[in-house]
Amino acid sequence: MQQGYVHVYTGNGKGKTTAAIGLAIRSLGAGFAVYLGQFIKGMKYSEIVMLEKLSEELGSSRLEVHQYGRGCFIRREPAEEDKKLAQEGLGQALAAMVSGRFQLVILDEINVALHLGLLHEQEVLSFVEARPQQVELVLTGRYAPQALLDRADLVTEMQEIRHYYRKGVEARKGIER
Repeated sequence: MQQGYVHVYTGNGKGKTTAAIGLAIRSLGAGFAVYLGQFIKGMKYSEIVMLEKLSEELGSSRLEVHQYGRGCFIRREPAEEDKKLAQEGLGQALAAMVSGRFQLVILDEINVALHLGLLHEQEVLSFVEARPQQVELVLTGRYAPQALLDRADLVTEMQEIRHYYRKGVEARKGIER
C-alpha cells in the first residue's frame, strides 16, 4: 500500500468493532498484515477466539491480536492496573505500527480508553502522527474526541436508532460477544 489513511469508527450504535474486524479480514484476503490491539476488553469475545485461530493458521507475521484489558469494566471505575495495561498496549501498538511489518493497525476501543482517562488525548494524537504513510490506521469506540475526528481522513458514526438491549436482551454469544 502506497498511501494509508486514518479511520475513526465512533458513535453509540452497534458495529464499530465489527466494521474494523471486517476490514481486517478484507486486508488479510488482499495479502496485508494486520495488527489488532483491543483496549479495555480482556474477555475472550467470539471474534477474538476466531482471530486467534486465524493467527495460528496464518502465522503472527500476518496477524497479531492483543488485548490490553482485564475484563470489560465499563460498569466500574478503572484501576491503576487498567491504566498501566492501556499505556503498555499503546506502546506495543506503536512499536508494531512503525516496524514496517503491518499494513493495517487497529486500535479497538481506544476512544473509550481515552474517555475513561486510561490514556491522554495527546498520547493518541502523537500515535496517529507517528503513523508511517503506508499504514492504514483504524481507531474505534464511542466518545471519539473532536481533535481525533479532526485529524482523521475517514469518520464513520454508528448511530443507534433501535436496539433490543433496551428491552432487556443481554449480549448474546456469536452476535454481541
